[in-house]
Amino acid sequence: MAAPLELSCWGGGWGLPSVHSESLVVMAYAKFCGAPLKVNVIDNTWRGSRGDVPILTTEDNMVSQPAKILNFLRKQKYNADYELSAKQGADTLAYIALLEEKLLPAVLHTFWVESDNYFTVTKPWFASQIPFPLSLILPGRMSKGALNRILLTRGQPPLYHLREVEAQIYRDAKECLNLLSNRLGTSQFFFGDTPSTLDAYVFGFLAPLYKVRFPKVQLQEHLKQLSNLCRFCDDILSSYFRLSLGGISPAGQETVDANLQKLTQLVNKESNLIEKMDDNLRQSPQLPPRKLPTLKLTPAEEENNSFQRLSP
Repeated sequence: MAAPLELSCWGGGWGLPSVHSESLVVMAYAKFCGAPLKVNVIDNTWRGSRGDVPILTTEDNMVSQPAKILNFLRKQKYNADYELSAKQGADTLAYIALLEEKLLPAVLHTFWVESDNYFTVTKPWFASQIPFPLSLILPGRMSKGALNRILLTRGQPPLYHLREVEAQIYRDAKECLNLLSNRLGTSQFFFGDTPSTLDAYVFGFLAPLYKVRFPKVQLQEHLKQLSNLCRFCDDILSSYFRLSLGGISPAGQETVDANLQKLTQLVNKESNLIEKMDDNLRQSPQLPPRKLPTLKLTPAEEENNSFQRLSP
């Protein structure tokens, strides 16, 4: 009997099985190749201090990062690429590199750096999935990690300032989306009628961008103009995740959005309260520690105390 495969990942919303791109890549690949994953959605029982998910756990192994998880699944004979030619395999690697270089920075910026999106959608949603007080710490840590990742890969001369970096990453992302749209054409998947690793990566990167309701939708608007990419995401959701997703009516979606808005206000109030408490503590006068008075013993008491220490 094969060892059970358990995937720890961020949960879903807006009609998605997960709103987290890297989690979604692994979930889609597992559906494509038939890997029997038991999905453990992060909730209030989670005790991790970092956002390093997805994580695949077996009896003997713990694997993180999508590329490593997919390689592990292939070694377990769960291979979505077994029908691809050598050229298609090479194209897969090239397109994944293109996605990570050109599209991923803009996806990270949309979720984690764009302030309106972060404070009204990303931060309250992720905070609602994890326990207090981690909910006040981890979203900010993940936001800083996303910004550092963007600047590390794109903040090089001549792009010294963040605004220059932002303009460039959105130009690159739109060009990448156009290339993907041209490559997909009218096909169901990128290499014909069967989904592969490339389809899992494209779906994982595009679906959250396509479905999550953001106040700032610069890249989302461009994606929605590419109808074949939107149809690609919708087809995968309906074909592979239909049983795991409950249908949400427009009225139900409005309720979800209203609850998210209330949660946003609550999280922001808690954050402001903690910041004020921290400022008050820093500004309050710091008194030197008091010294305890030293008791002096009389000669008779010292003699009596010495006798007690020597007695059995």
